[in-house]
Amino acid sequence: MTSLKTIVLIALLVISMVSKSIAQDEDYQRIPLIGSQAPVFKAPSTNGMLSFPADFGNEWKILFAHPRDFTPVCSSEILGLAHRQKEFEDLGANIIIISVDRMASHKSWKAELESVSYKGWKPVKINFPLVADSSSVIARKYGMIDTRTGSGQSVRGVFFIDPGNEIRAFHFYPNEVGRSTDEILRTLRALQKQQNTENTVIPADWQPGDDVMIPILSEKDKKELQKPDSKIHYINWYMIFRKQE
Repeated sequence: MTSLKTIVLIALLVISMVSKSIAQDEDYQRIPLIGSQAPVFKAPSTNGMLSFPADFGNEWKILFAHPRDFTPVCSSEILGLAHRQKEFEDLGANIIIISVDRMASHKSWKAELESVSYKGWKPVKINFPLVADSSSVIARKYGMIDTRTGSGQSVRGVFFIDPGNEIRAFHFYPNEVGRSTDEILRTLRALQKQQNTENTVIPADWQPGDDVMIPILSEKDKKELQKPDSKIHYINWYMIFRKQE
């Protein structure tokens, strides 16, 4: 009887340890949800020690994780962002690059990229910081560890974080496929449009200047509909658009 009790206790202990291990693994790879506050971190970067998100005040932040320095796809992505830095700045958005490489590698890679001519573009200075996440702490906080390789490197992740430090959207790509700078900018503009415009949602393939959609007709919208030159138009009762000026 004593032996049976011992076996039962051992079995319960093993189950408890396995359950705890699984829970830890889930936490390790848990992606922060849309609407949650962006995880905080402090890390060295090519622009000095960086405290995120505090250092960026009430502006938009775009975390852009990549697997490794001096790799072909990553290099094309960073150059694409660098040549469109002014567009992000004009939208009040900060780019923060993250990978598990060390600072010496980041600085060497950045210097090399700043001498590269790509797509007919002249070499350009990279103003945004490259953050060293050599212990993968940031990648873990944002659920970006690449589980396929076992190398501890991050996947191609993009997080859009608003002025209130709330996660508004994220994109994940496989390591074999580069990201679209056009789509990152489009997503940012769409998020800003939705946030800054009352009673508005954004339709598929929206571009700046396109009509937006109305989820629920307000009293003001109903009055607008009565006008002969109304800015609101129907496709059907569940697809209502508002023209943009």
